[in-house]
Amino acid sequence: MKLTIERAALLKSLAHVQSVVERRTTIPILSNVKLEGRSGRLSLNATDMDLDIAETVPADISQPGATTAPAHTFYDIVRKLPEGSQVEIEFKPDDGQMTLRSGRSKFSLSCLPVEDFPVLSGGEFPFSFTLTSSELKALIDRTRFAISTEETRYYLNGIYLHAATGSDGAMLRAVATDGHRLARAEVTMPEGASGMPGIIIPRKTVAEVRKLIDETDGEITVSLSETKLKFAFADAELTSKLIDGTFPDYERVIPTDNDKVLDVDCKSFAQAVDRVSAISTEKSRAIKLSIERGTATLSASSPESGSAVEEIEATYDSTPLEIGFNSRYLLDILSQVEGETARFAMADAASPTVVREVADSSAIYVLMPMRV
Repeated sequence: MKLTIERAALLKSLAHVQSVVERRTTIPILSNVKLEGRSGRLSLNATDMDLDIAETVPADISQPGATTAPAHTFYDIVRKLPEGSQVEIEFKPDDGQMTLRSGRSKFSLSCLPVEDFPVLSGGEFPFSFTLTSSELKALIDRTRFAISTEETRYYLNGIYLHAATGSDGAMLRAVATDGHRLARAEVTMPEGASGMPGIIIPRKTVAEVRKLIDETDGEITVSLSETKLKFAFADAELTSKLIDGTFPDYERVIPTDNDKVLDVDCKSFAQAVDRVSAISTEKSRAIKLSIERGTATLSASSPESGSAVEEIEATYDSTPLEIGFNSRYLLDILSQVEGETARFAMADAASPTVVREVADSSAIYVLMPMRV
């Protein structure tokens, strides 16, 4: 294999694929990225056996071929080359080394046989549909902050994607929860998605897909089976195993009859929460919300730091209520509200609170209160 490629193009693709590769692995081939040059394009492929990413990039191929090279070392070298430089890559099967030249620099990397590289991307995908990049971005951003990091509850370590019926008809819905908060977002059901099984997309896959969305404007094709999921972008394809578990019946924890409704200006409320939480203890991050007609008072206190109180204007017509929240969880939710007004629907100080954007019903958040 022999080819010439622009450093910027190679670096961009390498950045995507090498981030899948684990720093510590007991299987040597999984530390490598597979390189294949043919028909004017260089294909890069990396996997950790749960997640596989393949990306193609234009290159001047003078001799087609394939090899595998140490992913992180290769990426580090290309990253440190001068901007605007050309990179020459040559692999000779007889010496098992890949030579990389750029300007006056020359590197030799030890390669492993390309036949040893595992294939994850094959198999049948009976369900397939397309989403715009903005739709997929909204589904991910509005839910991923609530993904659990507790490994024992592995079935909560991802986003649950499934077909559902909402107030506007058939919807594609994404849900995540860690037991303290829940986030649910939905988009209109795309053609081909109805009848799909409910799937749990792993946290690492969600993070890698989100990176790729930032660099695409077009449509993304989503294909899935009972055990695997594939996202096809313009020049990249990401295949992932799914979490093998049952997502809990989340509908049961979303209250429908919370009658105490508080409307606040989202931006000023979030800023007030942020300021007052500076006093709360690092461990609990607890703040108290005292609500009366026309006002909401935020307060926090800790034995070490002192106390803080801030009052903001609010729309509230029910009986006075005092309720406590984890300020970080509250800020995570408020950061997803793009409109001006956030609505809190509460029952009492011990029951789950429902948060949503007044102008947009496509997302809903549930937050468990704290004792303060």
